[in-house]
Amino acid sequence: MDAPKQVVNFGPGPTKLPRSVLLLELQKELLDYKGVGISVLEMSHRSSDFGKIIGNTENLVRELLAVRDNYKGIVMQGGGCGQFAAVPLNLIGLKAGRCADYVVTGSWLAKAAEEAKKFGTVNVVHPKLGSYTKIPDPGSWTLNPEASYVYFCANETVHGVQFDFIPDVKGAVLVCDMSSNFLSKPVDVSKFGVIFAGAHKNVGCAGVTVVIVREDLLGFALRECPSVLEYKVQAANSSLYNTPPCFSIYVMGLVLEWIKNNGGAASMEKLSSIKSKMIYDIIDKSQGFYVCPVEPQNRSRMNISFRIGSAKGDDALEKRFLDKALELSMISLKGHRSVRGIRVSL
Repeated sequence: MDAPKQVVNFGPGPTKLPRSVLLLELQKELLDYKGVGISVLEMSHRSSDFGKIIGNTENLVRELLAVRDNYKGIVMQGGGCGQFAAVPLNLIGLKAGRCADYVVTGSWLAKAAEEAKKFGTVNVVHPKLGSYTKIPDPGSWTLNPEASYVYFCANETVHGVQFDFIPDVKGAVLVCDMSSNFLSKPVDVSKFGVIFAGAHKNVGCAGVTVVIVREDLLGFALRECPSVLEYKVQAANSSLYNTPPCFSIYVMGLVLEWIKNNGGAASMEKLSSIKSKMIYDIIDKSQGFYVCPVEPQNRSRMNISFRIGSAKGDDALEKRFLDKALELSMISLKGHRSVRGIRVSL
């Protein structure tokens, strides 16, 4: 059999998986999982073998993030977009006014805010941004004391804007979309009411979403919340209320083991800093040939967006860059269609 082609995959999600996971574990166990005679692809989600897989995956998340006992870890389907609805459906009823605060720092947050408007009132806590190139100064935020929760995105994959701090929301319930930097650094989970992350950005393949929710927030879902999206229902059924994405959960478990064996979240943070600094140094020393529009203090270590030739970009130069990258087996460097340019996802 010919050796697989070696490529450098800069996909933002689905993104690359550790080679050792693909070759040494996933490929080895694809047809026969640990001697049971069948693939995980064929395995019943009610079987004891899969029970061990999903239990081990949850335990690894808890261990890697030091999640306390008063939090429930569940896995769901629907990705981040599913959580745009699940969060308000589960939490906006915490207070009678059905209001939520949103910090809109990118296109994904804007979509989440629009989805939440279907279920209550959304307060964007800062003046509207002309472009998504920075985190608005927290001193400019107007938090609604009657809001059921405050929602932000730790890292915006499209524009490459990242929070390097946990917002002080004066004791309110803090909700965070961590899809694209989940487990890229240690996080104090106790500061949050809900954390969610699509695994396909950092810790697995497409199909599974991790949700970490504080126990005292369960049981407040709106009447119209579908059971499949209700955190209390999923937690009570150990994420098995419906057939979960079994193979994706299995793959996530393998990647979490790889993270653990390679130094955990602290080690991942060190790697992210080294890799991103290499690229930002090239951009900053290019005398304006490469242009990153994001304010330096808010630059993402996971998704580096930039233009070539000028701040608005030169289409011909960017095409030459992408064509040459492809010749060198470097793939998925084209920027998001809404901003164009180049995006290097790490």
